[in-house]
Amino acid sequence: MERKKELRKHIASLKTRHADSAMRKLQSAKVLAALEAHPAFRAANTILLYHSLKDEVDTHAFIRKWSDKKRVLLPVVVDNDLELRIYSGPEDMATGSYGIEEPTGELFTDYAAIDFIAVPGVAFDLEGNRLGRGKGYYDRLLPRIPYAFKAGICFPFQLVEKVPAESYDIRMDIIITSNEDELSHPYHPLPPCDRE
Repeated sequence: MERKKELRKHIASLKTRHADSAMRKLQSAKVLAALEAHPAFRAANTILLYHSLKDEVDTHAFIRKWSDKKRVLLPVVVDNDLELRIYSGPEDMATGSYGIEEPTGELFTDYAAIDFIAVPGVAFDLEGNRLGRGKGYYDRLLPRIPYAFKAGICFPFQLVEKVPAESYDIRMDIIITSNEDELSHPYHPLPPCDRE
């Protein structure tokens, strides 16, 4: 627990230094270009994204871009849980918990239909382990969606040598950041991506 706390503090200090919006935009664009080039993303019909906070890979334009090509879901914080709602456009967003813009649209519970999940995190490691903000929202959500392809997306400084993990933690299938096209844990080989 102490190690997780230290790691969150360390990443928070790096995020402060990384707050330059031009650099954040550039790195976000690179991460999302690699994400959308991935075969699992291309093949997906129903995708779960997240509406980013100021210190995360910026997904706002990406959500709008893909919402008319795929069914896009976004999480909504309800008490200690995440509900999923269908994104229908910027006009149907309202500020929810933690100041996050959340969709007000239709509730989505067909978890088996979700093909692909872009997962935010404080830190990730090369084995696909993820450190969240400590509230456990994704820890409770991900077990309900066992068959979806899970991509952790982050800035390069959020990729660390080792994230403390328990046996019940769900690993990502891939970690995508902007200093490499893709990174994944070694026992989950990835198909090659087309690059321009």
